[in-house]
Amino acid sequence: MDPYTKLQQLQQQMERMLKSMDSLQQEVLESLKENTELKVENQLLREKLDKLTVKEHEGKSQSGIAMLKQIYQSGYHICNMYYGTHRDPSADCMFCLDILDNFGKKSVHK
Repeated sequence: MDPYTKLQQLQQQMERMLKSMDSLQQEVLESLKENTELKVENQLLREKLDKLTVKEHEGKSQSGIAMLKQIYQSGYHICNMYYGTHRDPSADCMFCLDILDNFGKKSVHK
C-alpha cells in the first residue's frame, strides 16, 4: 500500500472518530443539562416537603392545644396530678395552666 492511500485511510478514521466524539460530547451535554434540571427540581421538592411537614406538625400542635384548652374549659384537669378529674370551674389549676402555657410556647418555637 502506498503512503498516500495510508494517509487517506488515516484521515477517514480520524473523521469517524471526530464524528463519534462530537456525538458523545452532545450526549454528555444533554446528560449534564438533565442532571442540573433534576437537581433543581429535587431541591424544590425537598423545600415543599419541608414546608408541608412543618405545617402538618404545626397543625397537629395547634389542634392539640385547642383540645387541651377545650377539656380544661369544660371543667376537667389536664395536669398529670389530677388528670381527668373534675375541677371547680371557678378556680384555676396552676398545674393545668402551666401545661397550657408551656405547650403553647414549645409549639411556637418549633
